[in-house]
Amino acid sequence: MRLIKEKTLWEYSGESKYAEARTSLQEWINVIRLSDWDNPAELKASFGSASIIGAKRVVFNIKGKKYRLIVDIEYKLSIVFVVWFGTHSEYNKIDIKSIEYGG
Repeated sequence: MRLIKEKTLWEYSGESKYAEARTSLQEWINVIRLSDWDNPAELKASFGSASIIGAKRVVFNIKGKKYRLIVDIEYKLSIVFVVWFGTHSEYNKIDIKSIEYGG
């Protein structure tokens, strides 16, 4: 899979409140780069704890459940778009279905 906005994840993990997520994000990125999912079921085989939200949206737990990462996946194009990253408590304050890139 190709990851769009990887730089954004590195910028977030450089902030002090997200710094402890850096290693977990790197591990997640490495798995994404080596993956080639055709559908959500294949993704779930790799990430059993991922939450599938609609046809394209997926929520990943990062560093256990301390952080959340929301992405949109275009399976036919093999592209993963970073939509949002934050702490679990920040995640509880957003609408995961309607948040957009950079939101």
